[in-house]
Formats: sequence, structure tokens, C-alpha cells
Amino acid sequence: MLTSTEKQRYRRHLQLPEIGEAGQLRLRAARVLVVGAGGLGCPVLQYLAAAGVGTLGIADSDRVELSNLQRQVLYGPADIGQLKAAAAAREVQRLNPAVYCRQHIMRVDRANVREVLENYDVVVDGSDNFPTRYLLNDACVSLGKPLISGAIYKFEGQVSVFNYQGGPTYRCLFPTPPSAMEAPNCDATGVLGVLPGLVGTAQATEALKVILGLGEVLSGRLWILDALTFQSRLLRFARHPEHSLLHLDTANPADYHDYCTPDLRSVTALELQELLHSAAPPFLLDVREPAEHSICHLTGAMLLPLAHVTQGANQLPRQHPVVVYCHHGTRSAQAIAQLQDQFGFSNLINLTGGIHAWATEVDTAMATY
Repeated sequence: MLTSTEKQRYRRHLQLPEIGEAGQLRLRAARVLVVGAGGLGCPVLQYLAAAGVGTLGIADSDRVELSNLQRQVLYGPADIGQLKAAAAAREVQRLNPAVYCRQHIMRVDRANVREVLENYDVVVDGSDNFPTRYLLNDACVSLGKPLISGAIYKFEGQVSVFNYQGGPTYRCLFPTPPSAMEAPNCDATGVLGVLPGLVGTAQATEALKVILGLGEVLSGRLWILDALTFQSRLLRFARHPEHSLLHLDTANPADYHDYCTPDLRSVTALELQELLHSAAPPFLLDVREPAEHSICHLTGAMLLPLAHVTQGANQLPRQHPVVVYCHHGTRSAQAIAQLQDQFGFSNLINLTGGIHAWATEVDTAMATY
């Protein structure tokens, strides 16, 4: 039974015949894992905590950065540098002390995904990369869990529910991952700050519907929202046996490979600082966009945005070390992969953590970037 405090707190739920006390007890007993405590994960966690979901798991290995605050509304300036999972858990506990928060401070991968997911009833995907999306889908198929999926890009958002009561899976809609060139890069692409809130709230809505057995769940339907026009549409798709049966043990493991971090040589910001003061400093290549370069850059760096890096390959030295950098190290890793694969470069080195690491560890004057 609900306590007197719970009855008062969730009174608006109890007044809905479709929920009532029985439904609120189901929410209290529910266990939901949110993978990614970023733009999508923040509103999901807020609303599920407020609704009284009894156990919330938070899986994330990243730390809060200043650039997150434009859209990741669980965090404030005091949280910068802290682990997102820990900061989000504290905020969830503040919002609703009755909710049990379990922190998974890790990047969910093939080695740990079963162990992380198995103790939850529903999985909400708030990740920002395709390898994790395919991994979570295949794990949910293996474990028989529904997957609430969300995605954002610039001004557009998408939500769907996969593997729900025998319905289509993520692979029924997207059978194979895009190539590194086809996939949008979140680190290089802007997003309207409120968009993750809209999409994340829709994901939270679907999670509540799944738990409560309410309404028509977005299974076999992809909800697409254009925030610039506020027009939305539903794309229907069917379950395909050849795709829906793929799971952790039968899918191609390469689908979980993060093509943004290929095998490459790397250097830390502190190591690069030493190299730049050596007798033979490395050549510096900045693969960010011109607007980013104008905000701050390493002295003497050549600007060659990722989209044009192959066209400018002939401008790069081949016999001298070249340190490639971007904001966090993702685009630079992609640039190195392209240059190595297409032109046979063997002298390229990635700056781990990108210019953000340089600003944090070496030049604090750049720390606001």
C-alpha cells in the first residue's frame, strides 16, 4: 500500500482512474535504466523520479562540462568536472528522496552490458552514438527488455519503443550501422537547447506507458518532431524476422565498434606541451570548424576541417610527426582514420581529449571553451 505521504505526493496520479493506487504501486516497483545522463537522460530522469519510479539506474562515464549546461538541465556551474552519474543521482535524490538511484559509472560495452541491464525492467537509451544504440538493442533482445529510444539532430528529434511485446526492434528500422562518414558527429553538430528536453520528456512518457500498460505505445512507430515548425509525423515500420532475431550472440560484433576511436597513436595534453618545447616540435593540425578555431586554437596550428581533410592531405608532412586535434578527440580520430586508410599516413598522432584537455590541463585561460 501507499503511505500517506505517497498518497499526497502522487495525488494527481491517483485521481486518474487509468493509474490509481494500483498503477502508482507499479511505478514504485519498477526498475528503469537510463543509459546516458546527457541532454536526453536529464529530462528522463527528472520526470521518472517525479512520477515515483522506484529504482532508477544511471549509466554514464562522462563528466559535466561547461558546454553541457545549455541543454543538460540537471547540472549547474558547481557540477562542472563532476561525474554525470553522481551529479544526476544527487539531483534525483533531491527531487524525490524515495527513489533509489543506482550509479553505473562506466561506458556500457559488450563486456558489461548483460550485467548492467539484467536487473532492470525497462531500458531508456539516451546515448549519442550508433555503436551504443545497436549494443543496447541487441542486449534488450537477448534479455527480453523493452527499449525506449530517442535521438536528436540540430532541430529534429525522434522517439520509438523497440522490442516491446514482440514488436519490431531497432534493427527492423535501421538494419545496419551507418559508416563513419554517414554518421552525424554530435561533437561537431549544434543542437537547439530545448530539443533534448522535448524528446527526453517523450521518452519518459513512453517509459511510463510501458510500465503502466497505458495507451498506445510507440512500438512499430517512429515519432519525428521538427522543432522549427513544430510539425510531427509518425513513420510506421514492421517487424522483420531476419533483423529482429539478431542479438548479442548472433549480431556482428563490429557493429559495436566505435569507429570514432580507431587504433591510433595518441598523446596527452601534458605530453604535447613537452613536445612543443622540444628541439623538433610536431606539426599541428586542427580539424574543427572555422568558428571553433576562431574562439581558441593552438599557436601555429593548420586549420583543415574534418569534412575537407582528405582534400587537404597533400598539405601535410609525411616524415614529421603530426598531432591532430579537435574539441574532445573524436573528430581528430576520424580524420586520422581517413588519412591512414586513404593515403597511408603513418605519422599522425591524436591529442587525447582534444583542445578541451589542453584547456583543462595546460592553458587554463582557455578553460571556458
